Amino acid sequence: MNKAQVFEFYRRLAEENPAPETELEWTNPYTLLVAVALSAQATDVGVNKATKRLFAEVDTPARMVALGAAGLKEHIKTIGLFNTKARNVIALSEKLIAEHGGEVPRDRAALETLPGVGRKTANVVLNVAFGEETFAVDTHIFRVGNRTGLAKGKDVRAVEDRLEKITPGPFRVHAHHWLILHGRYVCKARKPECWRCIEIDLCAFRPKISAPKAARAEIAGVEAGEG
Repeated sequence: MNKAQVFEFYRRLAEENPAPETELEWTNPYTLLVAVALSAQATDVGVNKATKRLFAEVDTPARMVALGAAGLKEHIKTIGLFNTKARNVIALSEKLIAEHGGEVPRDRAALETLPGVGRKTANVVLNVAFGEETFAVDTHIFRVGNRTGLAKGKDVRAVEDRLEKITPGPFRVHAHHWLILHGRYVCKARKPECWRCIEIDLCAFRPKISAPKAARAEIAGVEAGEG
């Protein structure tokens, strides 16, 4: 895409959803950090179910350490890799207490030293909790970037670097949320719903996917009603 097309791509996403938010539920930077760490290879819906009661009781590193790994596992045992994640959450909580006064640092390098926290998790926390212009590239963004031609790259870091370079100023804070949601609900992995995509004329993907019969019938009914 050229510069004008990139701007238009984001403009349409912004018009459709002016204030996108993460679908993970959180109450402060610490609970956000924990939720994101738990979300690896798990759905946001599944994480939210597991953390609803947890975050009502535990919202600081000190309270998490007091709960302990065994207690945490009881809350998150429905989430994949819960044993490893529980160990990491307890360890990162201990490190936050020992090195950061129990506060989540507003610094990517510091975040990435925490157990179980990689670049993507750090970018999510920086963006969502602190409003930083970061691009947390997950499988959805990687797919959307490459499929549409917005930001092609052989790996997630290459896509992140490309997004960092080409994303216009007005859209940088919300960019990764728009792209995640677009990939999650429209530009799906197996069958992208091109027939209802607002970016269809800008997208490099070929061939475009047509609407299934049920959807075509619904669209026809709506159009008939409007007429």
